[in-house]
Amino acid sequence: MKSRPPAKGYEDIGGRASVDPAVYPDVAGFWADLLRVYHEELAELGRVGAQYLQIDEVPLAMLCDPAVRERAREIGEDPNALVTRYIDAVNDVVSARPPGMTVGMHLCRGNLRSRWLAAGSYEAVAERLFNEVRVDAFFLEYDTPRAGDFAPLRFMAKDKAVVLGLISTKRPVLEDADALRRRIDEAARHVPLGRLALSPQCGFASTVGGNLLSIDDQRRKLGLTVEVAKRVWG
Repeated sequence: MKSRPPAKGYEDIGGRASVDPAVYPDVAGFWADLLRVYHEELAELGRVGAQYLQIDEVPLAMLCDPAVRERAREIGEDPNALVTRYIDAVNDVVSARPPGMTVGMHLCRGNLRSRWLAAGSYEAVAERLFNEVRVDAFFLEYDTPRAGDFAPLRFMAKDKAVVLGLISTKRPVLEDADALRRRIDEAARHVPLGRLALSPQCGFASTVGGNLLSIDDQRRKLGLTVEVAKRVWG
């Protein structure tokens, strides 16, 4: 796995500097337009019959990283206020879902050419994230020690499902099935097994650049996911 790339700056987690003041003198106008676009998209998805939506959420995942939180402070922002801003934005979007639509949220820490952008335990945002965000399931990257242990799952709301991203999409080495079962058992100390599931930690090619895996590597990883899921959940 490649090392962490240089920090890209505050635009990774939003903020005034990423909004052109010539277009949006008031940043509230930017947020209003952005949320309107999401509302329109959800309405269209509902119109064509979509029953499942998965949100790829990056800023809240990045705010788990002490380095990102410190960078926010350096430019005069409060990391906890940013958490509030993003939770409110997600909930505003989700409020527009049509009846019967299930919504999941993937917390992404970077997934381009087998690199990553953020580290840090979910502890920094867990209590608010897992209780205030109005989604039905959380897809959490847990493929490396960078994400910390499963202790933050103790905050998980009792009506949420948790999909454990234990299988890396960044490296071709195939995980050990028995080790995966043990990690699922560890997570089940905090969330009942019936509300847990297993997946790769992210997409194999969530951007056009993809990751440094072959098609065969990807097939083997997906096969392992199915094999372990059958062994654990039947």
